[in-house]
Amino acid sequence: MRAEMENIAEAIGKSLKLLGQRLDWETAPHRLEEMNAMIEDGDLWSDPARAQKLMRDRQMLMDAIETYRKVERELKDNVELIELGEIEDDKDIVAEAEGSLRALKEFAEAKELEALLDGEADGNDTFLEINAGAGGTEACDWAQMLQRMYVRWAEQRGFTVELQSEEPGTEAGIKSCAYKISGQNAYGWLKSESGVHRLVRISPFGKGTRETSFASVWVYPVVDDNIEIEVAPNDIRIDTYRSSGAGGQHVNTTDSAVRITHVPTGIVVTSSEKSQHQNRDIAMKALKSRLYQMELDRRNAAINAQHEAKGSAGWGNQIRSYVLQPYQMVKDLRTSHETSDTQGVLDGDLDAFMAATLAMDVAGKSRAEAQADD
Repeated sequence: MRAEMENIAEAIGKSLKLLGQRLDWETAPHRLEEMNAMIEDGDLWSDPARAQKLMRDRQMLMDAIETYRKVERELKDNVELIELGEIEDDKDIVAEAEGSLRALKEFAEAKELEALLDGEADGNDTFLEINAGAGGTEACDWAQMLQRMYVRWAEQRGFTVELQSEEPGTEAGIKSCAYKISGQNAYGWLKSESGVHRLVRISPFGKGTRETSFASVWVYPVVDDNIEIEVAPNDIRIDTYRSSGAGGQHVNTTDSAVRITHVPTGIVVTSSEKSQHQNRDIAMKALKSRLYQMELDRRNAAINAQHEAKGSAGWGNQIRSYVLQPYQMVKDLRTSHETSDTQGVLDGDLDAFMAATLAMDVAGKSRAEAQADD
């Protein structure tokens, strides 16, 4: 078999392994049997919500099992056909099987990405916060560049982007901003972006020197109606204040901005829409989402390690470096995925970086292990 086909077969095998890990293939058939038995229970539909959830879960499991078996079967069949065609010198059989193997690789890669986004909250909408870190005005400008990057990424996917709050920088850029991003698997995709992002470039502010700037990104899921989060009134402090800024498309100026502080955890959320009532509602939803994220962190060691690695927005804590000078390179320090297309990344081309991090999380690797494997 030609080297190209061997590489394709190997890639399909890696996708199959990941699908099996995500599905927990060893227990999947048994779990399906249990669901089938539960569906046969005559009392199931006395609780329609539970019944509907069981039916959805069963269908998802059936689809996942069928996908795994399809990839496994077609990989084996097409490799055998290629080997048989080569033995019999039948070029038509070899060409047909090679074409099928290429198509299977695309199918397996698409299913691999879908499998990476089946976590508890992956399907939810998400909040995204950006804060300028070490670097003063340079960092504020960098934070605004990240703001543009994520808005473009979301809009390219057809997601809805809503600005929740924004604080302008003293001279340029922004000190911070917060967005709600709504769309299929919005949190599942963006969760891998939480961390410190480092920029190296020639300063655009007249210095002519190479500067290093930092900004932190934090992503957490919007809590939907299916998730119960209780917040005791005595645990929160609500302040109202005047939100002011430079004005323009991205900045609201209002006397009714709301800041909610969750005293036990120190979490602070803000909203500066047009009405105080609306701001309270938005801020409470954001607070519940932050508390829910903390609970996810406790239960998900991979995400928890990611947030612990975030640290302060400065040296030694970054997850990704964007180097514009003296060469062009964006590199993720967790997965070692990199590209020289820096402008494409800053214009929102982030899918490959997100997919690499999601794959690492599914494989259960730490940042150090991923770097050691590179």
